[in-house]
Amino acid sequence: NVEIDGWMQGMLRALRREDETEALDTPVKFTGTLRPYQLRGYSWLAFMRRWGLGACLADDMGLGKTVQTLALIQRDREAGEKRPVLLVCPTTVVNTWKKEAEKFTPDLKVHVHHGSDRASGTTFEKTAKKSSVIVTSYGLLLRDADGLRRITWAGVVLDEAQNIKNPDTKQAQAAR
Repeated sequence: NVEIDGWMQGMLRALRREDETEALDTPVKFTGTLRPYQLRGYSWLAFMRRWGLGACLADDMGLGKTVQTLALIQRDREAGEKRPVLLVCPTTVVNTWKKEAEKFTPDLKVHVHHGSDRASGTTFEKTAKKSSVIVTSYGLLLRDADGLRRITWAGVVLDEAQNIKNPDTKQAQAAR
């Protein structure tokens, strides 16, 4: 048997019982209303982040994983986080992320790192430092891995993470 007490005991207790996750207020600069299940998901993401743990939102399509994620990023920015978040998604939804951020978190500075004219080197580093979120695609994650590694990220979000389900692929290795 293993006995755990103190902060670790509290964390494990909370991990086992989702209903005990403290419901957080929506960030001040979030323009929208989170539905109750979205508020629970957003609060759970914040709980996992507080403990330094990764998380997977596996809600059905169309239930607002994007807004829950944006709410978490907005919350972190309001709490003083200055580093950008790297958001990796399929090319087909790069602009959707930008539009959703403009709608729900207009205070966040979103930079789309995509296209043949995308910044690189010190230009990209300066752009990243001025941004809240850098949105890029899985293809560019691999192609631009060296430049992306130079940034100290507040976090990494992988949308449609099935793109890296095979751990032996170069794309999955670049994500790690």
